[in-house]
Amino acid sequence: MASDLGMRRRRALWRSTHRGSKEMDFLLGRFAERALDGMNAAEIAVFERLIETPDPAIESCVLEGYSLGEPDLDELIDRLRRFHGLTLTD
Repeated sequence: MASDLGMRRRRALWRSTHRGSKEMDFLLGRFAERALDGMNAAEIAVFERLIETPDPAIESCVLEGYSLGEPDLDELIDRLRRFHGLTLTD
């Protein structure tokens, strides 16, 4: 179980840092480098779903505050935004 979780963390980290654009590599990769080790299996599953999402959708959520329409993904996006010091102003 522990090695499976470790493999999932390593795979998620690699996929986060090899998105195809430097911006997404930075946004997702820096967060993954700091957060994945502290995530449990359920949290990693949500992160894995996030990294399956196309870059333009993630970028809209992170930079412009759009919702992916799923509470657990939106909560992770919020965590990602806070990590990078991005806050929405009303």
